Amino acid sequence: MHRKDSAPDLAPAFPLDPHHAAGQLLLPHAVPDSGHAAILSPASTPRLERVEAGSAALAALGYSSTVAPHALTRGPLYFAGTTQQRLVDLHAAFADPETHLLMATRGGYGSNHLLDGLDIDLIAAHPKPLFAYSDLTAVQLALFHAIGLPGFHGPMISPDFARQGGVHLPSFRAALSGTPYSVGAAEGLRLLREGNTPYPVRGTLYGGCLSILTALIGTPWEPAPPRGAILFLEDVNARPYQIHRMLWQLRNAELLDHVRAIVFGEMLDCASAGAPADLLHDAILRSLEDFPGPIAFGLRSGHVSGPNVTLTLGVAAELRPGLTTTLHLLEPAVHA
Repeated sequence: MHRKDSAPDLAPAFPLDPHHAAGQLLLPHAVPDSGHAAILSPASTPRLERVEAGSAALAALGYSSTVAPHALTRGPLYFAGTTQQRLVDLHAAFADPETHLLMATRGGYGSNHLLDGLDIDLIAAHPKPLFAYSDLTAVQLALFHAIGLPGFHGPMISPDFARQGGVHLPSFRAALSGTPYSVGAAEGLRLLREGNTPYPVRGTLYGGCLSILTALIGTPWEPAPPRGAILFLEDVNARPYQIHRMLWQLRNAELLDHVRAIVFGEMLDCASAGAPADLLHDAILRSLEDFPGPIAFGLRSGHVSGPNVTLTLGVAAELRPGLTTTLHLLEPAVHA
């Protein structure tokens, strides 16, 4: 699907809130250190023991939690309940005055079926941080485009909180409190290619799981990076040729036309057996050889092997390439 000469800054996945159409974010309230989390499964069913372990780890940080009624439902198919059951849990969590944040148990597959049933008015009236990544990229982008709700691309209960050392606490705490923060080499970030644009690069941080972004192309929820965006892309278990193909698709759908910089995640297990170690880097650089901006790599957010970094998508950010490449989150995704 090709756009015409000038693509709009935001795709009309839903009728846009007039304030967000003017470029404003709808910020949730900051989450207190003793806040309450709703744990829900908008996609696939998690394992009970992982949810219990993740909930205990969350409690150890001072956060109480409630597991949504259908979060452990098995079926139909691979889903954690029917579409309607998952929507009921999601809407109830947003509407509950005792809940401060929402946390997905896991990704998997299925949250795309929720998109045309989202109660946008209800969510806009009760904005809250939704921590998720992977399959939930679709929901986070839909809410960003519809009402300007920032996406909290960060740790989930089953894959991260249930794993020892699975959560990058400095970024998690900063995102919830609204404190500006930075990530860099300690979080895996390094420069892959300098590009030929002036540094530093400032723009709206946008993106999520690469395979979900490409799957949304041609739908009413097609991604549309804001003009001048810093695009974050990550994935897991994709071969280098598949990454190459997905980047080809983004480029030819003209979704990179107004992007200033690209930051890749760790790209966990995105390798081919017996292939050269740098094949993925080479595939990325070849598929983006006409992209003028800097390309960074390795930021551990999303599918990761270490502590999962929280990125607040939709806020102003600045990429400072160099021998020590850093990404600075310049504005809060919550308000006091």
